[in-house]
Amino acid sequence: MLNAAISERTKEDRGLRLVNDVPTHGSKSREKFGDIIGDSAKMQEIFTLVEKVADSDSTIIIHGESGTGKGLIARAIHKNSDRKDKPFITINCGAIPENLLESELFGHVKGAFTGATTSKPGKFELANRGSIFLDEIGDMSTNLQVKILRVLEEREFEQVGGSKTIKADVRIIAATHRDLEKLVREGSFREDLFYRLNVIPIEIPPLRERKPDIPLLISHFLMEFNLKNGKDVQGVTNDAMVIIKEHPWPGNVRELKNMIERLVVLKGEGEINPLDVPEKLRRNDDHSELPTMEISEDGINLNTAVTEFERALILESLQKTNWVKNQAAKLLQLNRTTLVEKIKRHQLHPSHVQD
Repeated sequence: MLNAAISERTKEDRGLRLVNDVPTHGSKSREKFGDIIGDSAKMQEIFTLVEKVADSDSTIIIHGESGTGKGLIARAIHKNSDRKDKPFITINCGAIPENLLESELFGHVKGAFTGATTSKPGKFELANRGSIFLDEIGDMSTNLQVKILRVLEEREFEQVGGSKTIKADVRIIAATHRDLEKLVREGSFREDLFYRLNVIPIEIPPLRERKPDIPLLISHFLMEFNLKNGKDVQGVTNDAMVIIKEHPWPGNVRELKNMIERLVVLKGEGEINPLDVPEKLRRNDDHSELPTMEISEDGINLNTAVTEFERALILESLQKTNWVKNQAAKLLQLNRTTLVEKIKRHQLHPSHVQD
């Protein structure tokens, strides 16, 4: 029992150390916005907007790439609204086949279709007096769009196979990664529904446009996965952080979170260094940092240029690995003996470290 208690306390200390080392956007905001992390100007604008619109019943459409946290924003809006003590129901409109989605949204009566052996309430009914989050609404068929439009305009619906009209006291928050205005022009999304949804639009920036938030996010995820896995990864070195920030993060926060979980499990303890970072990220960083040369009208000495290029790459690899030659050799895909010979030939030593 005592050992178990000490173990749990140690896990808590690991998490607290990581969190206390990194500033957050304030305890008040932390309570309001839960797992949404960000101190960047763009995220602060979103926090302010969420606070302004939460208490209204106006329909909201959240735009953002996959993995940016649209669901977290929707949940924060509900949590800060007058409906916060009522249900928050989510449904991914792009993940359910059209023939099943109508029943999921509006419910069905017994015998409405083959397999409907009992009546079942839908998401709108379950969300009564609360909020419903329609994720990926841009993937919804035009037939179902008509039914959603009716709920928005008349606040009522019928179950599949039913004749009884059910009142819908529910706030609708929708989200999509698609360009709805383009879909309207193409005829695959109803214009009237678009304008009914677009009362309050919220744009979530991709992670590549809010890079100052990356250290905060990493600290948050390190705490989470240290506690979850009983590990003690204490942070990220400056060189590793540079590589991480340079990555374009097409999968956004979700991609970063998955990477940190993997690194915590594999690393176990200590600090994450450049060699721990996935090769794909290191390769992107290496390409972005390669020295460049221009050929003047007088030409260029190719041998001299190649020598200078090689020297710059070797020096960069040594700086990234704190002059640990075995690690630098791995980055350059050389054996250690060859690297040592090249270091001597280029007369490199730690005093060449650049700011």
